[in-house]
Amino acid sequence: MDRLRLKAVLGNHPHVKAVKSGELRSELFDLEFIEYTPTNTAFKPMVREQAFDVCEMAIVTYLMAKAHGKPLVLLPATMLGRFQHAYALYNPVQGALGPSGLEGKRVGIRSFTTTTGAWIRGILANDYGVNLDKIKWVTFEDPHVAEYVDSTERAPKDKKVLQMLLDGELDAVLGETSDNPRLKPLFPDPAAEAARWYARRGVVPVNHLVVVTEQLATSRPDVVAGVYDLLKRDKEQAGPAAAPDLVPFGIEASRKPLELIIDYAFQQALIPRRYAVEELFDETTRGLN
Repeated sequence: MDRLRLKAVLGNHPHVKAVKSGELRSELFDLEFIEYTPTNTAFKPMVREQAFDVCEMAIVTYLMAKAHGKPLVLLPATMLGRFQHAYALYNPVQGALGPSGLEGKRVGIRSFTTTTGAWIRGILANDYGVNLDKIKWVTFEDPHVAEYVDSTERAPKDKKVLQMLLDGELDAVLGETSDNPRLKPLFPDPAAEAARWYARRGVVPVNHLVVVTEQLATSRPDVVAGVYDLLKRDKEQAGPAAAPDLVPFGIEASRKPLELIIDYAFQQALIPRRYAVEELFDETTRGLN
């Protein structure tokens, strides 16, 4: 069969370095990489237009895309995973603020549908008892999935999320980090908080995985399996994973984080029902481990 040339977007992660440099190649296809900085700016054209054959994608974006019938198929190949507790800040000028004090506050977030936001809101609701509906959410960007109706307050177009926090127009922000000494972490010791959370949950929060177009998955399942194999070989070549593995590959390794983020996305009304993990994949990708 003819050798395919696939348009691909992947971030510059250590475990995809050999694939992106061309050091690792497939006999079935070539990957033509298109750079997007930051990588999340590629998610919208992938969801709305299927602009690439292979694309890194935030898991909540994918869940929402699936809910709205977008022709995309997930690969169980994690590109980015991280503990989320460090991605929440507040300005102490108006007094100390912790997770349990957010009700009634104005909290800024790039978009309500970001995966980091969904993870942190899930932690706030399920581990701290925060009523998310009592927080006044302020957002700055549209969702990647156009069909989602965002009812949050939209910040003025000339405003930046961290500057609004510094100016006292927001009480806290999610999904951001900063070296500014005027800002403090919402979780007092994020690393210790994350360690306790992991000990309790046993879950690595995955942010970005990889999707392919349904057209590619249907017409060339061998190529889709080959893309996964190539990415997995790169990860293995990059060396043994730290414990816990922040970038799990394979359905079984990814099952617990996928189940939890599905729960959180459903709780937050980002998706209409809880999907079974197997539903996120097709006949080919369901067998990848």
